[in-house]
Amino acid sequence: MKKMLIILPRVPWPLEKGDKLRAYHQIRCLSKHNDIILFALNDNPRLNAEEARQRISKYCSEVHIFNLSKILIFWNIIKAFFTGKPLQVGYFYSCKAKKILKRIAEESNPNRIYCQLIRTVEYGRIFDIPKTIDYQDTFSQGMLRRAENASLFIRWFFKMEFRRLQRYEDKVFEWFDHKTIISKPDRDLLTHPKRDEVVIIPNGIDHDYFKPVEAEKRYDIIFNGNMSYPPNINASEILVRKIMPIVHQTMPEVTLLLSGASPHARVKALQSDKITVSGWVEDIRENYAASRIFVAPMQIGTGLQNKLLEAMCMQIPSITSALANASLNATPGRDILIGDTPESYARLIIDLLNHPEKMRSLAENGRQFVLNTFNWEHSTEILEQLISE
Repeated sequence: MKKMLIILPRVPWPLEKGDKLRAYHQIRCLSKHNDIILFALNDNPRLNAEEARQRISKYCSEVHIFNLSKILIFWNIIKAFFTGKPLQVGYFYSCKAKKILKRIAEESNPNRIYCQLIRTVEYGRIFDIPKTIDYQDTFSQGMLRRAENASLFIRWFFKMEFRRLQRYEDKVFEWFDHKTIISKPDRDLLTHPKRDEVVIIPNGIDHDYFKPVEAEKRYDIIFNGNMSYPPNINASEILVRKIMPIVHQTMPEVTLLLSGASPHARVKALQSDKITVSGWVEDIRENYAASRIFVAPMQIGTGLQNKLLEAMCMQIPSITSALANASLNATPGRDILIGDTPESYARLIIDLLNHPEKMRSLAENGRQFVLNTFNWEHSTEILEQLISE
């Protein structure tokens, strides 16, 4: 077995964020043919480190967790500001963590290094052994989209970070042997002239875990995700303030569930007699199964939306934006429905609720699409072949 050092910006447990989900399943699949040494940064003081270690250790020979204190994070953001690095790269950087990582590498002598997200580039680039960086998303474009929807001062800040991220994403080509990304639309957003060399490694889905479940339908609509993530906050507000009022003009009793970890204050403020904000739930499948339609009006953000894969795999008919479907690449009208204005989303929701046969057909087609297209074992096999070159 070859030794692989994997460097992550977050501990891949619990699986409430997309990057943690991707890391966990890639580690699980890679561990079948590799001895995994994991080094993960942690900025969450509430993390149950012991539980996380137990969950991850069955796939890793070593698990190292480095805690980032709030003071350290603040100081490194200040340094990044004056050195021209992206602030989120500074956020996850620590000289002490780098020294510990060097020692771990000297003792374990890995053959390969795999870094997730450009947030870990400053750690991985120091090693003179074959190394791979997973861009996952094109962060710079996500920041630009956020700038377009921000107030004047915040827009200046986001655009500054956009320019830094774009330059940094280009520099990564000089430092890493292999580059990967989650989808072709994200790769096309990179500005480097050799961006076609970036290998697309899509996410997968656990087909046996996310399967159809018979349950009482307590909600008409569900939107699920990490509710502290700005694109999900934005989508929640659009859904509640722009789409649902139009739906309620025709169907006043329609209910909505906003489901997911760490709801931001802006999301909590959306709760009403017909809007439920659940927060973290132990088993997200229960919320999916209790709902009739999944609606994700994503307007900002990049990457493949795991929430759509989960809902569709559980045979929940799904409606989303063209932006979100660009990475998913489902067939509109057959596998998924696409909205582009609050009026069109409302019209699609009302039509499905009034026509159970349409709802059933869309749900069945959506699940079959996910079964045929997204598989963790297959996508990680592509990654392993690349890393082994």
